[in-house]
Amino acid sequence: MTTRPTDDPPRQPMRKVIAASLSGALLEWYDFNLYGLSAALVFNRLFFPDADPLIGTLLSLATFGVGFVSRPIGALLFGHLGDRVGRKQILVATMMIIGGATFLIGLLPDYNTIGVWAPILLVTLRLVQGLGLGGEFGGASLLTVEHAPRHSRGFWGSLPQTGGPIGYLIAVAVVSLFALLPEDDFLSWGWRVPFLLSAVLLVVGLLVRLKIEETPAFHRVKAADAQVRVPLLTALRRYPRSIAVGFGARLGEAGTSQIYQPFAISFVTTSLGFSQGVALTGVVLYNLLGLALMPVAGAISDRVGRRPLYLAGGVIVALTAFPYFWLLEMGSTWWAWTAMALATLGGAVCMSSLQATLFTEMFGVRVRYSGMSFAYQTSAMVAGFVPAAATSLLVAFDGATWPVALLVVGLGAVSVVSTLFMRETRHVDTAELEAATGGGAPGADNRADSRADD
Repeated sequence: MTTRPTDDPPRQPMRKVIAASLSGALLEWYDFNLYGLSAALVFNRLFFPDADPLIGTLLSLATFGVGFVSRPIGALLFGHLGDRVGRKQILVATMMIIGGATFLIGLLPDYNTIGVWAPILLVTLRLVQGLGLGGEFGGASLLTVEHAPRHSRGFWGSLPQTGGPIGYLIAVAVVSLFALLPEDDFLSWGWRVPFLLSAVLLVVGLLVRLKIEETPAFHRVKAADAQVRVPLLTALRRYPRSIAVGFGARLGEAGTSQIYQPFAISFVTTSLGFSQGVALTGVVLYNLLGLALMPVAGAISDRVGRRPLYLAGGVIVALTAFPYFWLLEMGSTWWAWTAMALATLGGAVCMSSLQATLFTEMFGVRVRYSGMSFAYQTSAMVAGFVPAAATSLLVAFDGATWPVALLVVGLGAVSVVSTLFMRETRHVDTAELEAATGGGAPGADNRADSRADD
């Protein structure tokens, strides 16, 4: 019996798919958050030691933001390859790039050893890390959502997103453990070990990902020889609305997460006088609450839709901005922890939990990796400089927090307005060559468009 070219490969058990997707997401966010923690706690002293403490923190957070510059480049490169050759192969490559760059950061000499070359090499490795990060989200999201049953895509798509809080919690646990060392030991070698340990996550993740099969949706595209030559150009032409809406909707979550994590740690320790332990505990609460509620939000979106829940997230972000800083400035440890826990409800729970599913559903299969990665990572590039911008506002306004709160309100408002232009996507068939949210309707014939790209 001859097998038809459009037959799907055997459907993978979702637990196997989630393991492959989550392993990479966990490595990505462990590395990402480890750098953010180190930028706030260590890099200002080791790589910018001659600067004023607040200015040193600003420079350190700027290197944190530099990694976001290369993320759109990674989105362009790996999105193109992911739409042309498949999801699985690209996910293996991005994992190796992210893990390798993080490992090498742990081997860097500091400023006192090699002078100005230390921050230059730090920035270079951060750029390489960002390159891999640019392709990771799209691939991990597609691996999960394109395998998931239609009626529960929101729930399954939320699970890779929990890699964010899990990766952060692991990073905090490892950094906190080595921070117990005498300060001189921690600054000389202790801070390096968490970076070197990323090699363990890399090996485990690669072993899991190499065993997963290609997604059924891409298999159909490849079997029908329906790939386009330049997927991003097709996405920009057919899905301009999805790209614009995705960029704006993502900005509120991405920007505020940088306020509530790396910036918050630096702010409460440098400006408010809290200990590092208090700051880290507060951000741990932020991530624990997100980890617990993100799958719940994903499941709710399967019933009520993606759009209303995402819209609620943007509104919550805007409404809680000023109360967040008021609670921090009360000077109480408990109120500070309350503020940090409260901050997770808008961005992490209502917005981040839906992004893997929502962004997948906004684009057709042939351009999905490129389109969603471009929208997601260009927004992340802007958000990456939010901690530095917030620190600059503190410097410019003599430590006043209202300008930073106003910045958060603005980010939330951008997401609200973008979501109002968003179409509901939970009923989209992700196996169709075209989605219902952009230029094409489900099941639209793609042959003419393919010829145009050729």
